[in-house]
Amino acid sequence: MSAAAATAAGGAEPPVVILPDRDRAVADRPAREDDHDLSERRARASQSFWTAVVGVPAVFSVLRLGVEAGGELQTTLLLVANVGPVNLLAGFLTTAARLLSTVLVAVFAFGAVLGVSVDRMPSPGLRRPLFARWMEITPAWFVAASFLLALVTWPLLYLPLLVPAFVAAFQLTPERLHERPGPRVLIVAALLGVYAWLLLPTLRDAWRQGESLALVLLVVPPLLALAIAGPLPGAVVRPLAPITQIAVLAMLVWAALPVISTPVLPLTVTTVAADSGATQDVRGHVVTTDDVNMVILQERGGVRYVPVEQVRGQVLCPSEEELPRHRLRIRDFHVEDSLLEGLGRRVRPVHRIDAACRAVG
Repeated sequence: MSAAAATAAGGAEPPVVILPDRDRAVADRPAREDDHDLSERRARASQSFWTAVVGVPAVFSVLRLGVEAGGELQTTLLLVANVGPVNLLAGFLTTAARLLSTVLVAVFAFGAVLGVSVDRMPSPGLRRPLFARWMEITPAWFVAASFLLALVTWPLLYLPLLVPAFVAAFQLTPERLHERPGPRVLIVAALLGVYAWLLLPTLRDAWRQGESLALVLLVVPPLLALAIAGPLPGAVVRPLAPITQIAVLAMLVWAALPVISTPVLPLTVTTVAADSGATQDVRGHVVTTDDVNMVILQERGGVRYVPVEQVRGQVLCPSEEELPRHRLRIRDFHVEDSLLEGLGRRVRPVHRIDAACRAVG
């Protein structure tokens, strides 16, 4: 009697067929292959992400030495021989930490939005964008550390941009503040009220001075944060994924130019005495000093060896990029200073620029 007939006659369930191990492996093979492909994709994404995080600073550091040497091979070798890796890393972190944190914040913000949008799309075979894969394999502590690095290194004028970026990266919708609409509106209104109270004097000064860009940067980002979280329509996600990747790459190249051209060594003016008794100011960067000579990489090019006994004085000078361009302040902090720079100026106020720094060397 067949299993169907036995079931019809007695109402009993058909017997369970147990497959051999080999057949069961064949039956389970598609699911396991999919899991294997997923793990391989995550491994490749993780490798490419950490390669970019580690490799970009190393490449930038080498390029900076070449640019500062004026493209001359011997001068580049001189800098490589005398600028230690610790000093090079410290110089890179102090000048390029802003660039690195900007790229990471952009990747995590766009990656989270694209990832949520792709998950809500009906087409299951759509390939996940690169930034979404990077966001998935990055630990949450690293994402939070990237935003913390941006918080302390970005100029205060651009800090409001971190609000929508943070909301997008962690998908903090207004519904997560409170489950009821009434208290949710009160919480949002209180947060915006504190923000407005903090920046109200700065906004008034920006309006009087006609600083339209400052007004937009200070007002628009907090309002944009209210609606930036959540999935995007499918028609927007498909073109947005490649556009954001190209845009972040272009931003990296554009912002990298001033970072690469920023000197690794401090800018000084050294007063040198000639045999006739007259003095001369040599403007440049001190590469090294020994018992015989002080090696100076001159600002206008060339390396000069100055005998130590002829050195009469030396002053530290600011670069042109450090001179302020805005007259706005946020609670006694200049808008072009970061939190670290603002706190540093409170500990060590800006000193008077020496007259030798203003002279053309």
